[in-house]
Amino acid sequence: MNSRQLQLQAFERLLNIMDDLREKCPWDKKQTLESLRHLTIEETYELGDAILDNNLNEIKKELGDLLLHIVFYAKIGSETDAFDMADVCNEICEKLIHRHPHIYGDVEVKDEEEVKQNWEKLKLKEGKSSVLEGVPKSLPALVKASRIQDKVKGVGFDWEEPHQVWDKVQEELNELQVEVVAGNQDKIEAEFGDVLFSMINYARFLNVNPEDALERTNKKFIKRFQYLESKAGELGKPLADMTLAEMDVFWNEAKKH
Repeated sequence: MNSRQLQLQAFERLLNIMDDLREKCPWDKKQTLESLRHLTIEETYELGDAILDNNLNEIKKELGDLLLHIVFYAKIGSETDAFDMADVCNEICEKLIHRHPHIYGDVEVKDEEEVKQNWEKLKLKEGKSSVLEGVPKSLPALVKASRIQDKVKGVGFDWEEPHQVWDKVQEELNELQVEVVAGNQDKIEAEFGDVLFSMINYARFLNVNPEDALERTNKKFIKRFQYLESKAGELGKPLADMTLAEMDVFWNEAKKH
């Protein structure tokens, strides 16, 4: 049996198990599209964590959890004849074929950027009223800003040079400082949002994923702070009773580690 046959056999096994669970398990029987939604979001974040940690074994496990959810949704859909797993697979197959005319048609592209531009143009031809229509409303703001900027870039709405974007960052920082001095909290928030949006835009020109970059810093901070906590524990001294100067000693040690 070749690799593809083994993959199909494993997928069929999962479908059969899902049938059993939906029929016999009290918890699985009660689930709906809505009740699974927040669990799917949680599983997606867990996959994201595993990817950032470059933990291949965990990535494999989290992909399985996410695949289970997809199969679960398809099973629920099949119970009302709305859609089943075949419909889900065929839908994405048709979309991929349609949106890759440089593979399945006679369109020629010179690079990845042209592929992305064609993708957005094809979506508009499919009846979407806006290139931003496909950005989920419930995305976290930082990720949403990245997707918005990526989408509009696909139709040519973008800066030409990195220095222009950096100039915009400086402009937004100056506008924020004006409002900080003025003390208008609502305007401070608005300008702070503009600074973040311009920084996320600049990240694109540096080929940096801002979500990954921030999470990398989060992880670094957590490790250093937990080192500080462990050292305070060794001294038997609560952090709240330590001076900033004392904490700085261990913080700098953590940076060296």
